[in-house]
Amino acid sequence: MDETELPETPPVGEQLRAAREKQGLSLEDVASQTRIPRRHLENLEIGDWSQLPAPTYTIGFAKSYAGAVGLDRAEIGDQLRAEMGGYRPESATQEVFQPADPARSMPKGLVIGALVAVVVLFLIFSWLHNRSIAPAEQPAPASSTTQASVSQPQPAQPQPQAQAAPAASGPVVLTATDQSWIQITDSGKTLFEGLLQPGQTYQVPPTATAPKLKAGKPETLKITVGSAVAPPVGPPGKVAANVSLLGPDLMKGPTPATAQPVAVAAPAPAAPPPATAPSNQATQ
Repeated sequence: MDETELPETPPVGEQLRAAREKQGLSLEDVASQTRIPRRHLENLEIGDWSQLPAPTYTIGFAKSYAGAVGLDRAEIGDQLRAEMGGYRPESATQEVFQPADPARSMPKGLVIGALVAVVVLFLIFSWLHNRSIAPAEQPAPASSTTQASVSQPQPAQPQPQAQAAPAASGPVVLTATDQSWIQITDSGKTLFEGLLQPGQTYQVPPTATAPKLKAGKPETLKITVGSAVAPPVGPPGKVAANVSLLGPDLMKGPTPATAQPVAVAAPAPAAPPPATAPSNQATQ
């Protein structure tokens, strides 16, 4: 063996485990910090690719794990990609990205109560709307004298005001209808970044105070607030950025563009009339 040959680099799993133990962290500590399920962290350390999702997600998990224990994210990602090679899982399974700590999720009773409140509000608004557009009573027939007189213009009837959309509450869930890249942040902190395969979902943590969405193809996302489906967050084929994931903001839909005023050319001033010469008067 050549004495100048560099020592062989340990596998990614051993590097992650050694860095974690050096910092005195448990798998639960890393799972809470990265929001990666503990079972995925264990399989990363032992290198069991068959128990992990697609290589793209596995490499993303490894980068997050590396960042949490102080290793270089890019180097870990490149080495893991080389170790996995052309590995492909035998059967694709749908991964639902949930918050790591189930205790922090919204209580089931509160969710059911919120859904019932939404239904009641919707019924009340529907009743008020139907009542506002009901036909008014017909006026009494006018006398012959009134009919012979000139008819007076009737005051314009006020138009019924558009009813506001019922408020929706409950967990905010993003479901991919096609392959979709998304990034979820909260006050500058990245909660999730990666690809969602068709059918995969991501639930916004209920503890997020100002969650924002950036989506490469917003038309491939279906967003629900509780049981209500939110309007599209952006036009097809354009990147949607800085989209609020709070329930009331989502139900309002995107803000329409303001029409620009059209400049109207001022009419040209009329030409002055031609001057006439004064007539000569005879002198006496």
